[in-house]
Amino acid sequence: MAAPLAYWNPEDRAFWSREGAGVARRNLAVSAVALALSFAVWMLWSVVVVQLPHAGFRFTTDQLFWLAAAPGLAGGALRLLFAFLVPIFGGRAWTTISTLLLLVPTVGLAVAVQDPSTGYPTFLLLSLAAGIGGGNFASSMANISFFYPADRKGFALGVNAGVGNLGIPLAQLVLPLAVAVPLFGGLAGGGQPFGDAGGTREMWLQNAGFVWVPAILAVALLAWRRMDDVDAVRASLGDQAGVVLRRETWILAWLYLGTFGSYVGFAAGFPLVAETQFAGTNTMFYAFAGPLLAAVVRPLGGWLADRHGGALIAIGCFAAMALAIAAMLVGSGAYGPFLAWFAVLFVASGIGNGAVFQLVPAVFAGLHAAKHADPEAAARAASIEAAAALGLASGIAAFGGFFIPKAYGTAVATTGGTGAALVLFLVFYLSCIVLASWFRARAPQPRFA
Repeated sequence: MAAPLAYWNPEDRAFWSREGAGVARRNLAVSAVALALSFAVWMLWSVVVVQLPHAGFRFTTDQLFWLAAAPGLAGGALRLLFAFLVPIFGGRAWTTISTLLLLVPTVGLAVAVQDPSTGYPTFLLLSLAAGIGGGNFASSMANISFFYPADRKGFALGVNAGVGNLGIPLAQLVLPLAVAVPLFGGLAGGGQPFGDAGGTREMWLQNAGFVWVPAILAVALLAWRRMDDVDAVRASLGDQAGVVLRRETWILAWLYLGTFGSYVGFAAGFPLVAETQFAGTNTMFYAFAGPLLAAVVRPLGGWLADRHGGALIAIGCFAAMALAIAAMLVGSGAYGPFLAWFAVLFVASGIGNGAVFQLVPAVFAGLHAAKHADPEAAARAASIEAAAALGLASGIAAFGGFFIPKAYGTAVATTGGTGAALVLFLVFYLSCIVLASWFRARAPQPRFA
């Protein structure tokens, strides 16, 4: 077992050049891979839920939207816990444990779909269990924030989250292919009849769970062998709890709900929304494209924020998202514009993700620089509080994976269309523009705004 790092100060430039940068890159690489796997598991229900009716499970449209939304609800709740666990257990240990926990929703799903008598409550519990994958984001981002100096946090967090976010398009690309073939032969069980307009064929829906098991075991071993714990950032729950009382924490959480919450919510809801609005249109083989765009541009958001300020970049992203929603409200409802405006939402939310996460450590660095005379004490306090705030903000934001699909489902059920949900989204993005502008007005320096 590797010993924890007794000395770690990324702001010490000599230490950083000598050995710190290499250690940080190694931890970032493993963390990003583990996070991508977590996101894939978190989002697997966005694909599975569309296939269940074809496999003979007779659930209502509202029940299906609940299955798509439940991982977001559970992921948000778990992030509020996982956000505080890295300073208690250590990043290496917790990454290993949290990766192994992904076996619960994946193996559980694989078993449940092979039994035609499996009831809706069981599927709902399994979709909630997939929230473990979403919860892992909070601990992963908190952990990586400890490894990088202030002027590189935006880019490092953007890379970690950007690679991690690739798990969503990965799931939406891999799963339709995996369930179409007997991937594991007889070892994983037989196929299920798949009924559609072209007749009846077979699919292997259990592969949606089993396909991730080898990767889960391999990544857990990699985390145990190649990651590090940092002694300098050990802290109790009490040491971190003060962040909950800061108004800046909750404003940042609201902004991150607007960026990441939008990203994960639209990713979870897009396949079912498209199928509901445009009956007969098969989106399963390109639903991954929007989340992929958002994941790829997230590091760009962090890079831009490091140079021009997180608040400024966030304002631009929220304006683009508000424009896209307004265009959907007044548009004709044709499929082409629907896809184009969704692409704008994904790209703007991806860049905004990186911008807001750059803003979090910058804000806490500014708060503690003014409070502590000792720069080293200020840096340590800011690092611990910023990590907790990152986790807390990501926890609040994860509820977007619940609210957006559920808002769509409720709007369709009560009004027959999605317009009511779009109005709600538009008002929300306008509020985000106001709050991000408040941050920029308070601290006009590029590093903090």
